[in-house]
Amino acid sequence: MTTDLESRIRQLEDRAEIGEQVIRYAMGVDRRDWEMFAGCFTDPVRADFSASGRPAADYARDELVDMVRGALSGFTATQHLSPNHVIEFDGHDPDRAVCHSYMYAQHLLEGAPGGDFFLLRGSYTNRLLRTPDGWRIESLTQHVAWPEGNTNAVAEATARLSSSR
Repeated sequence: MTTDLESRIRQLEDRAEIGEQVIRYAMGVDRRDWEMFAGCFTDPVRADFSASGRPAADYARDELVDMVRGALSGFTATQHLSPNHVIEFDGHDPDRAVCHSYMYAQHLLEGAPGGDFFLLRGSYTNRLLRTPDGWRIESLTQHVAWPEGNTNAVAEATARLSSSR
């Protein structure tokens, strides 16, 4: 009985840590806290943003951080919400899990041709690995359901950031 209770408590703790890690991803981006953002991932990490035009690839953690920083730091402000986490543990490996979550990503780019606002809705499939430092995302797939507003805003924000350097 104790072992079963211990494993159930551990799984509850794991669920909390996994959910928080996925939320840290969103918070790190919006705060421009790239150290927090980097801490969400294994090294290397697989990222699939093919729904947004960037094919799936394996990245060194710092390379992924630099890519996301370059795409989003030029925005006036962003807000990424990550609700509705459904966490599934691997039945064969207790150190692996999948977290499915919704994505609601708002982007403000004041004065942009085509409009100031870009909204992206969809979901993420995050595959996580328990490491000595806690749960980390080892693979993520972004699923875009529909964009709204200035769909050219990411390119414009990236260009603004590049010209300000």
